[in-house]
Amino acid sequence: MVAFPSFVVGAVTLGMVLIGVVPATAVGASMPIIIAAAAGMFLATIWAARIGESASAGISSIVGSFLLSYALLVLGLTHNWYGIAPTAAEDTQKVFVISWIVIVTLLVLVAVRMPTIFLLLFTLVDVSLVLNLLGIIQGSANMSKAAGWALMAVAAVVVYLFLGAATHDTGGKEFPMGRPILHG
Repeated sequence: MVAFPSFVVGAVTLGMVLIGVVPATAVGASMPIIIAAAAGMFLATIWAARIGESASAGISSIVGSFLLSYALLVLGLTHNWYGIAPTAAEDTQKVFVISWIVIVTLLVLVAVRMPTIFLLLFTLVDVSLVLNLLGIIQGSANMSKAAGWALMAVAAVVVYLFLGAATHDTGGKEFPMGRPILHG
């Protein structure tokens, strides 16, 4: 349960950025939230690893790494920390997004052995990344907005997971999560 709130706030914040709730010139305003969400995910990683939940630890560390690397990318490009010319910023964003598409696609492939809700979750994250990449390549604000809305759907799935876990931990029945596609 430690990871869910951090995952939700990270997805909602990044989703609002992509949708355009804040102008591109004010994207730095989301960085404290994104960095705090990354810290929460790393805390969840340590917690899960400590109790032997390696899959949860791995997923939490991937989400935390994404959030932290996103914050470092935005802050670095905004403040010219990396010496990347403004003309290369778009290509830098492509490298970032493509790299994370690879990692999240691996999660999608692994998720076929997990309850179906995780397959849905990771597929939605992948869809968001692909839409974001298309938005960068095509210079399309609509694609970026669609990526943001896909992240809002990600947040909704994680809220469902959180509520199910909270219900279970307080004596109720866990919410249905669907059967894995691959068994055994």
